[in-house]
Amino acid sequence: MFTKDTLGGKVVIVTGGGTGLGLSMARAAAGVGARLVLAARNVERVQAAAEELRTSGAQAIGVACDVRDAMSVREMVASAVREFGQVDALVNNAAGNFLCCAEDLSPNGFDAVVKIVLNGTVNCTLEVGRHLIERKAPGTVLSITTTYAWMGSAFVLPSACAKAGVLAMTRSLAVEWACYGIRLNSIAPGPFPTEGAWKALMPMPEMEEDARKRIPAGRFGKHEELANLAVFLLSDMAAYQTGDCVTIDGGEWLANGGEFNRFIEHPREQVRGMLRGMRGKG
Repeated sequence: MFTKDTLGGKVVIVTGGGTGLGLSMARAAAGVGARLVLAARNVERVQAAAEELRTSGAQAIGVACDVRDAMSVREMVASAVREFGQVDALVNNAAGNFLCCAEDLSPNGFDAVVKIVLNGTVNCTLEVGRHLIERKAPGTVLSITTTYAWMGSAFVLPSACAKAGVLAMTRSLAVEWACYGIRLNSIAPGPFPTEGAWKALMPMPEMEEDARKRIPAGRFGKHEELANLAVFLLSDMAAYQTGDCVTIDGGEWLANGGEFNRFIEHPREQVRGMLRGMRGKG
């Protein structure tokens, strides 16, 4: 249903755009005419990803950015404007997560996730929003959240708190910024295999198989499926859709509770030892 100019001329920032789902969404956006700004802390990786897009004929740059730092975000957006003259859309994809018993969670461990996922998303959204408002231009913000943003989930307390905040930000600003023509939506993916997430959350084959069994569709998501949804929500085809959260998980959340709640079926010391062992492997 997309054409080569579905996002024609639009400048799209993708945080965490150097690898995984971020890069997959960037490729899809580039394929329908978007100009891309890939942002991540690892400058070598993000610049290599931008070079890949340029090799395929897209206009793209890679910019070093720590989304936790508002000044770093401001400089990243300024780099995008210097290169392309404007920013039209933002994909908040940068994230971090790990499994841990809440009673073993340190303040630094909590902060490490919340500052990337929640603070980072807010920093990027506000900076791009200010740019759009100053230009008197419409725009789109798309944030990647999770189904446990509204359900909660055991053993991922920092991520659950942060993603719930992202969803609240999306719904709040969808109302507040509608007068500026700025739309905000979110996507709640189920399991989509990526190197980073799999290493942190499913490092053992038996965990992967258990996760697959929990999905009524009987499989994990394909990157192009999420990327297609992202392109639609960024495009003018979704011009009347704002404040929404679209789930793409093969029916997982409807069939199950919080994603890692089944760990409570095992003795706590066994769970604690397993989680410590997983972190050691990572």
